[in-house]
Amino acid sequence: MDHRPESPGGTSLTTRLIWLIVLLYAAWVLLRLVPGDVGFWWVQLVAFTPYVALSSPVALLLALLARRWVAGGAALAVCLVFAALVVPRMVGESPSGGGGPRLRVLAVNLLAGGAPAEEVVRLVRSVRADVVAFQELSPDAVEAMERAGLDALLPNRVTEARRGTRGSGIYSRFPVERVGLHDFGGFGQLVGRLDVEGVAVEMVSVHPCAPYVARLHACWGEGLDALSQTGGAARLLIGDFNATLDHARVRALLDAGYRDAAEVTGNGLQTTWPALPRDFYGLPIPSVTIDHVLADSRTAIHAFSVHTLPNTDHKAVFAELELPGPGN
Repeated sequence: MDHRPESPGGTSLTTRLIWLIVLLYAAWVLLRLVPGDVGFWWVQLVAFTPYVALSSPVALLLALLARRWVAGGAALAVCLVFAALVVPRMVGESPSGGGGPRLRVLAVNLLAGGAPAEEVVRLVRSVRADVVAFQELSPDAVEAMERAGLDALLPNRVTEARRGTRGSGIYSRFPVERVGLHDFGGFGQLVGRLDVEGVAVEMVSVHPCAPYVARLHACWGEGLDALSQTGGAARLLIGDFNATLDHARVRALLDAGYRDAAEVTGNGLQTTWPALPRDFYGLPIPSVTIDHVLADSRTAIHAFSVHTLPNTDHKAVFAELELPGPGN
């Protein structure tokens, strides 16, 4: 029998490569756990955490195949943390809260007003939406949707229509009044107050600027930070957050008492952007979940779904809610 030891160089190289892979996954987990942005580059990367979590068992498998037991133990710990972060989005939970009237809400990013008005109206009718929060609402889109018959379905509206990508609006079956505007970097996030069968509901059509370049990092953060108010009237944050549940500012909203309708219903990994092909320096961008319906903890969440519309790079998001009853 040959008792010669393995090549020290070969063994060392294998061990180093396995540890490097394990440490890369561990570094991602540690950065994800930091309660802050870390840096602009991390704001862009952290959106892909579910994909990294899905691939993390590769490190464990390589360590086990190479019989690197310590590295395998570290890789297993990393996999478990990833699972704790991501798996709850697929599990869901029982509805809690509510006791008041039902409200069917829809958020639609129109891509600079380019989504066909007829298709928008068709979707509103199909899901029987009571209220729609629009992002990237342009003056031309307002006119087109009026011609397409949206006002007949949702006769009450408040708008902050702007050319290009920076407008917003709220169309409602119930009375609605404009009560505020979060305006950072020229992106107007309209705040409306609904009267839903006697229950006051404050709704924000969410659309902070997109942090695709470093100079927009600040206005993106300011736009999300402005959403943190809770208490008083039932409060809904609906639209294009340009952020996922893995971004620290969205996690802060959840910690403040909001719940994500997709996560509560077990649909938290349904992606919403890009619904059209997009690339980054020639590389295709994997689809991520940046459109949300967030409701404060007093509101019960019964259903969630995503819907594709032509000529927009975002999927519309829909949720059926039960508002707080008296005393909640």
